[in-house]
Amino acid sequence: MHLFSLNRIFAEDMENQYIKQFPRIMEGKKIMYVHGFASSAKSGTVSRLREMLPSATIIAFDLPVDPHEAIALLHRKHEEEQPDLIIGTSMGGMYAEQLRGTDRILVNPAFQIADTMGAHGMVGKQTFLNPREDGVQEFIVTKAMVKEYRAVQEQCFSPQPGQDDLENVWGLFGDEDPLVHTYPLFMQHYRQGIWFHGEHRMNDRIFSEAVIPVIRWIDDRQNGTERPIVYIHIDALRDQRGQQRSAAMKAFRMLLESYNIFIVAPSPDYDAAYVEGVQQWVKDVVAVPAFGHLVFTNRSSLLYGDYLIDLDEESDFMSTHLQFGSDTFKTWEEIIEYFSRLGGQ
Repeated sequence: MHLFSLNRIFAEDMENQYIKQFPRIMEGKKIMYVHGFASSAKSGTVSRLREMLPSATIIAFDLPVDPHEAIALLHRKHEEEQPDLIIGTSMGGMYAEQLRGTDRILVNPAFQIADTMGAHGMVGKQTFLNPREDGVQEFIVTKAMVKEYRAVQEQCFSPQPGQDDLENVWGLFGDEDPLVHTYPLFMQHYRQGIWFHGEHRMNDRIFSEAVIPVIRWIDDRQNGTERPIVYIHIDALRDQRGQQRSAAMKAFRMLLESYNIFIVAPSPDYDAAYVEGVQQWVKDVVAVPAFGHLVFTNRSSLLYGDYLIDLDEESDFMSTHLQFGSDTFKTWEEIIEYFSRLGGQ
């Protein structure tokens, strides 16, 4: 077999490990998806949402090419459907920002879509990336239409987001996105902006590792759900060389499905470089699930929760203490087995 074929099979296998269902997330709720430029309601992301969140109702609509018609349609559908969550990607993130009053996740939002069009050859004859309900396959973007897009993009952040918006809008930004760079603009108006490892387009890995954790946080808040808390010391996740321990992130992802996880790191008297180093390691390795879940402390007795996983032989933690590296929990695989028997308790 050719090396190219082997590489392709390996890549597909790596991608397939992220294809799974999350039936307990957004159960019985309605998610409205807003697609990006030259896409449709039959995009791969819509299929992905329906496959991975089978207990939720996923609704999506083909957006008119004219931006004023598109935002008018979305406002009308927003009012009619009353979704529990709106997810917008790229240009859809620009539109979704304007649908106030609902929890929203904006993935690589193209807030400056008119500039993006000019910079990346989106003017002139274009072909839809996915089938449209009306059967149209091509469309034309004129310079006059770009001006219309600019007018609609200028409606973003107006009026200035209020306190409720600061709590229910999340921005997710790929750290290798070659098309859209709007994280600084987002953070001028909101505060829940998170980097994930990936480019502009959504795939199963991005959805599973970056979008699903945020959907779970939103769902828990809407339901008033309080999951058992697991604290994991950073030294249980990485070795003395700063390398990720074997199966550490496998365990982390498994625990995320049932627990609220916080990462604990020692608190120095004052060492900005150390703090930045810890934050960068967590950002690089754990990424989205670590947002707002990093705790600096030297006293485990101050931690209020259900489980603590660290390397200490003795601990003053008030609840269940698991010593990583001990005879009972020598590896992360043994910790995975322990929590599997608990069934989320």
